[in-house]
Amino acid sequence: MSATYSHFDASKYLDSESAIEEYLAIALEEGDNKTIQLVLRDIAKARGMSELAKATGLNRESLYKSLSKEGNPSFATILKVVNALGLQITLKSAS
Repeated sequence: MSATYSHFDASKYLDSESAIEEYLAIALEEGDNKTIQLVLRDIAKARGMSELAKATGLNRESLYKSLSKEGNPSFATILKVVNALGLQITLKSAS
């Protein structure tokens, strides 16, 4: 008997700002750029990809492609997405 599994969609569980912040914090701790990219995609889906497309000036298809596992978004695109999601990037010395 083979088991059938459905694809897990984290965006369905990002229903509060605290859930989004915790999810993003975990990804940032891990430090892997692809993980962070996919977490941004999940947050974008939770908030509405169409609205994000309007806010960034990018089309939905480009956003989905850029934030996919195979995507390679520019830093400018990441900044547009982060800003449109109402998030901010803060850098500090690692030492």
